[in-house]
Amino acid sequence: MQRSDRVGDEIQKVVADLIQNEIKDPRLPPMVSVVEVRASRDLSHAHIYISVLGTEQQKKDCAAALKSAGGFMRREVARRVRLRVSPELHFVFDESIERGIRMSRLIDEAMEGISPDDSDS
Repeated sequence: MQRSDRVGDEIQKVVADLIQNEIKDPRLPPMVSVVEVRASRDLSHAHIYISVLGTEQQKKDCAAALKSAGGFMRREVARRVRLRVSPELHFVFDESIERGIRMSRLIDEAMEGISPDDSDS
């Protein structure tokens, strides 16, 4: 495991804690999770993959809230992870969970259309 991977894991824990416990912005929906953090090799950048279950408007509001809290989170990450260089935080929405939910619904709908007699053949 590379140092950037270990630092990414630590940043993920810190950012998740900040979002859940420190940032009191009403634009943040209750179902926000930090899926993954990928830090660059020189640790100057960290791409933070966020999952938000909600409407498109809630996602836009969440993006605005994260952008406005970005400076605070960057300082806290540098302080808590104890890095010489504070990485620039880039928030990216991860759609994989929503895609999985949609696929599951489609499979359920397709299975409803199959009668029990059809499944034997």
